[in-house]
Amino acid sequence: MRALVAVTWCVAALLVARSAVASEWGLLVPAQTTQTLVTGSYGAPTRTETVRMDGRDVQEWIYEGNQAPAGMRRLTIDFGVAAADGFHPEVIRQFTLEPNPAIFTMAMVVYGWGQPTRVGRRGETDWFFYQDGLVVYFNGGEPNAVMMVFSPPQASPPDSSSSGSEGASPSKP
Repeated sequence: MRALVAVTWCVAALLVARSAVASEWGLLVPAQTTQTLVTGSYGAPTRTETVRMDGRDVQEWIYEGNQAPAGMRRLTIDFGVAAADGFHPEVIRQFTLEPNPAIFTMAMVVYGWGQPTRVGRRGETDWFFYQDGLVVYFNGGEPNAVMMVFSPPQASPPDSSSSGSEGASPSKP
């Protein structure tokens, strides 16, 4: 039953994603969504960690197991955004989804977020890069997403000196 709910929830998220920019998912929008909205939507995290980013201590919230969104093994949210009006420690900088197998296939990602700005492969890992704020990593040999990193829009694709399907894997933004 939980698998059916997970697939239904993910299909609904894909339909919403068709009308949204790449960086949005499940009410989470990097550089906009606050900790208050996150806890209102997802509850308290499984655990929190304080990490050092750009010389500042920021929060990382991890939702895993039964506390992760349906269909996901883990949701990790990194907070702390530097903006023109100052630093906002309570705003999402980026978040990472780790879906269960077969939740997001390559075809579902393209259907939900459109054609990627760039694609590539490093070793056995294929990846899609979306300039408006999404990098999707797929496991080798199967078209299943294993990690989806959502961030604010990116100025240019990684390793923009080359094009095509080969190139260095984008690092986690």
